[in-house]
Amino acid sequence: MSFKKAERTQLYLRCALFGPSGSGKTMTALRMAKGIAGKMGVPFAVIDTEARSASKYADRIMFEVDDLDKKTIDHYIASMNEAAKAGYKVLVIDSLSHAWRELTEEVDRITQASNSKNSVLSWGKVAPKQKRFINAILNFPGHIIVTMRSKTEWIIGEGKNGKTAPEKLGLAPEQGKGIEYEFDLLIEMDQNHHATVTKDRTGKFQDEVIDRPGEDFGIALHEWLMSGTAIKQEVAVPPVVTTTTEEPKAELKPDAKNAAPANNGNAVLKEQSAALIKEIGDIVTTDHFTEDERDEARTLIKSIKLSEDGMKELETLKEFLGDELGKRSKKAA
Repeated sequence: MSFKKAERTQLYLRCALFGPSGSGKTMTALRMAKGIAGKMGVPFAVIDTEARSASKYADRIMFEVDDLDKKTIDHYIASMNEAAKAGYKVLVIDSLSHAWRELTEEVDRITQASNSKNSVLSWGKVAPKQKRFINAILNFPGHIIVTMRSKTEWIIGEGKNGKTAPEKLGLAPEQGKGIEYEFDLLIEMDQNHHATVTKDRTGKFQDEVIDRPGEDFGIALHEWLMSGTAIKQEVAVPPVVTTTTEEPKAELKPDAKNAAPANNGNAVLKEQSAALIKEIGDIVTTDHFTEDERDEARTLIKSIKLSEDGMKELETLKEFLGDELGKRSKKAA
């Protein structure tokens, strides 16, 4: 390993728009995509989960669409895979919020079925699914613009003619905590269709308030993205993977070498999974976790298959629990 002079290479855009209903997220995403795709001389595609709302603008903007009837993470990923195979270099996803709802509903089900009724370990169960979803977005071989609904709050403000009037505010996006770290550009929309750039890795638009950003804004972003050194990007499209819940085979015994979820004779996977289970055990057997939570961890491990995908789930679970241990240790200090 050696250091070398850093250089900025050409990049694919990862942009997220969030705001309350009626703030113009869909139209803004379509116009930005049109500007980028027009500059590239290619068509663009839309994954629509909002009851075909994007198609209402098809008389003004030309694009191709996949109207998702089933809004699960696996269906989102399958649609992204199809877009990549079809060669689309600009993709709009309107919106991500249904995927987040799937996760929260699954967490609620797992929590209610658990002994502890504690949602912390339930999030550990769904974390691999969320991670697969984020990785599919990050690994898409083209520009992506997504929309996210935000929680809505009404306040009384000053309306026309100085009279008081209700005003709808958008709060945090309805997505996973830390979702903002995954995007290069994060834009908050308000009811007046103003866009506030709350995060900007280009360094050109940070904290700017843009009135109805559209094609010109998309073109400006594309020019910045393409101004770096050209590189050959070879991105593997992630397959759709469905987590299974086969009959459990493992126990959470940190110092037991054979405590691996087994459904085949692969010795290497058994050894690696046993090591991961031991590391997970070392985390949850600290004083910062309850006995009920340890039981929940055992249950989670038992539901994971012995496979490469299962290994990734164990790694994600270990990472999740490690982060949780860090938070609890800080709180206790």
